[in-house]
Amino acid sequence: MPKLVNKSNRDYFGGALMIIIGGAAAIQGRSYQIGSLSRMGPGFFPVALGVILALAGVAIIITARLSGHEGEDKDLPPEWRGWFCICASIVAFVVLGKYGGLLPASFAIVFISALGDRNNTLFGAAALAAAICIICVVVFWWALQVQFPLFTWG
Repeated sequence: MPKLVNKSNRDYFGGALMIIIGGAAAIQGRSYQIGSLSRMGPGFFPVALGVILALAGVAIIITARLSGHEGEDKDLPPEWRGWFCICASIVAFVVLGKYGGLLPASFAIVFISALGDRNNTLFGAAALAAAICIICVVVFWWALQVQFPLFTWG
């Protein structure tokens, strides 16, 4: 008996779900004032995010259609290392964000999350985390002037 949910069908179902959720967010966001790019209203972000989500769903369905994946899918074991590293990185971000500041928290969340990938090295994870810290300083601290200190002690 053929499997109802194979890789290709999961892509179709996932894409359709993204289209439905994105469309619902865009429709609901239209009930608020949208505004313009220079003067955004409260409905601008939900509408824009909903449209982007729906377009991503369309792209997933198109790629599933073009890939023509046939054959049996092999069930893979769960990636416990990845799950653990992602959850631990979120906890580290919250704790270090409160007691250490933006830079230690940003470094920790990226470094620990990157270690969840078995192909990543310690040096690669540290280099990625350092690059993200530079981007965080430029975007959040300098450009957006978010009130989150770079370093805090205690």
